[in-house]
Amino acid sequence: MSGAVDLSALKQPPASAPAVAVGDHTVTEADFETKVLHRSAQVPVVVALYSQRSPGSIELVQLLERLVGEAGGAWDFAAVEAESNMRIAQAFGVQGIPTVIAVAGGQPLADFQGNQPEAQVSQWLTAVVQAVDGKLEGDPDAPQEQPEDPRFAAAEALLDQGDLAGAKSAYESILAQEPGNAEAKAALRQLEFVGRAQELPESAIATADADPGNVAAAFDAADVELFQQRPEAAFDRLIGLVARTAGDERTAARTRLLELFELFDQAEPFVVAARRKLATALY
Repeated sequence: MSGAVDLSALKQPPASAPAVAVGDHTVTEADFETKVLHRSAQVPVVVALYSQRSPGSIELVQLLERLVGEAGGAWDFAAVEAESNMRIAQAFGVQGIPTVIAVAGGQPLADFQGNQPEAQVSQWLTAVVQAVDGKLEGDPDAPQEQPEDPRFAAAEALLDQGDLAGAKSAYESILAQEPGNAEAKAALRQLEFVGRAQELPESAIATADADPGNVAAAFDAADVELFQQRPEAAFDRLIGLVARTAGDERTAARTRLLELFELFDQAEPFVVAARRKLATALY
């Protein structure tokens, strides 16, 4: 569409406006200002004028309803029954049904008339979103990307350089400032484990297998197995140690196992399974 279209008359709706329900995106003269004009300041709003007497136009509305659900908030949708909302149709100068208009910043941006294949509609929608990229306020309810904390960026840069000691010091500095910082705690646990495990020989597993009662050897073997990306083997080894020992040795084995659990997301299936096995071994 060329030139500005005056939609201001629609800001004062009649006392009552009929509502014809089509999905969750029905718009009438009564709520056009809020759902289209105001909303289009944040993201483009695709307005589909249709008729319930036109099966093809209803199919197009249903397609757009599905596509907006997959759009992740990049655009919004308004389904307008033309015969019940003639002032909206007249404001857009609609000549045929269905007609689809993209509104951005309160003004029509692009349009097409008639039912179209899904691929063509998707291509048109992509072009609309690209045309307003960076020019609107954006959806206030959409997840906002958080700026990167420069302290963590510095620590990760040290890791990339292979400076584990420097990275460890950086994370410790963060914890000194914020003792409750969960991200720094998790990173420090990972670093401490890597620093410990990478110094161990692979033969630590054979050494522990040859002497099942050696608690220190079992700890080393579990670290090597975990370092080799075999958490189930490491957990089973320490759970077996818990089951075989008592007193201080058992407490030490349980403590080490819980420390290894903390290196992972606690919802991981192998962590959940290992916790069940530990409970059985303890009780």
